[in-house]
Amino acid sequence: MIIINSSVITANEILEDYAVVINGDTIEKLLPMNEVNTEDYGNVINAKDGYVSAGFIDIHSDYIEGIIAPRPTTIMDFNIGIKESERILSSHGITTMFHSLSIYKEDLFGHKPVRQPDNVNKLIHAIHRTHSEKHLIRHRMHARFELDSVEMMDKIKEHIEENRIHLLSFMDHTPGQGQYRDIEKYRHTMKGYKDLSDDEINAQIAVKKELSRLSVEEMETMSELARSKGIAIASHDDDATEKIDFNESLNTSISEFPITMEVAKYAHSKGMYTLAGAPNIMLGGSHSGNLNAQDAIMEGCISILCSDYYPAAMLHSVFKLNRKANYPLTEGFKLITLNPAKAVQMDDEIGSIEAGKKADLNIIRLFDDYPTITECIVNGKVVSRYHYRID
Repeated sequence: MIIINSSVITANEILEDYAVVINGDTIEKLLPMNEVNTEDYGNVINAKDGYVSAGFIDIHSDYIEGIIAPRPTTIMDFNIGIKESERILSSHGITTMFHSLSIYKEDLFGHKPVRQPDNVNKLIHAIHRTHSEKHLIRHRMHARFELDSVEMMDKIKEHIEENRIHLLSFMDHTPGQGQYRDIEKYRHTMKGYKDLSDDEINAQIAVKKELSRLSVEEMETMSELARSKGIAIASHDDDATEKIDFNESLNTSISEFPITMEVAKYAHSKGMYTLAGAPNIMLGGSHSGNLNAQDAIMEGCISILCSDYYPAAMLHSVFKLNRKANYPLTEGFKLITLNPAKAVQMDDEIGSIEAGKKADLNIIRLFDDYPTITECIVNGKVVSRYHYRID
């Protein structure tokens, strides 16, 4: 297979008027178009002057929860949900998805039955089975462990030992710190999910603050087990430099959603990968009133963008950064390809367009300045194809 008439976005530059040669599931070489004889190839894809990028790697997204639990009282078939999700995800250029499931003792928002422990356990098994079945994209599991979910610790350790988990993060959604350090923001968020009075919310806050949490020793045990299996450790909603220092002691290498610019810069200076949500870029800021992702990217202290809850945001955020802030496309695409691949130790196979790496690629064309994935390719095979009608 060969992709012709393209601008190839590599890790360091954009190669204009180039072709990408694919041999089986692997990128064989890049060629200037003046060296290409299309008759040498059986399958020719014309990018029509569009871009070719590496496939997007999304290491934090709970999108699968909405597919499987589309209504508060509804649970759809897990296997069907995974199959349906990958068709949607590939249309947005996501070729590797870390399904980010929350491990809660109790979901205070109470609006996602898929977050109940039994359902989380079933979904982890379903994601793991996908690897041995026909599938369109690469599925991985990101276990987001809430610190008060003490009863789930042994089950998560079992999943780690059985290679069902590929990224582990520690979370603490206790109101008054982290994402919800602003109690009034927390009240507003809660009222968006439930019809609750201030007194009822205060009662829930009091219960949450009294719950038992993992000890430092238990966190160290889980972290060491994960590292022994080659699994990266992430922190979540860091709101102080002291938390970064503590997380560093747990061998944490990813700081997800740092709350302030100061914390993002400090984590970055420590050599951690720093992650923000691509929807933050599209919205012009955090929906929780925290760090502005575009500002942090321009300051050089955010290294990864994830879809979080909106898959389309990965592609559109990169082009918005380029269009509105003059951020180079090569650097923008690294936020959703090579950098996340490095963070989860997959960059030896995917994350950039290089000879010898897996042929996970996207062809991107602009229709009236609207970026569109016209072809998504995984392991050298086209898994989705879309074109706007011109007539």
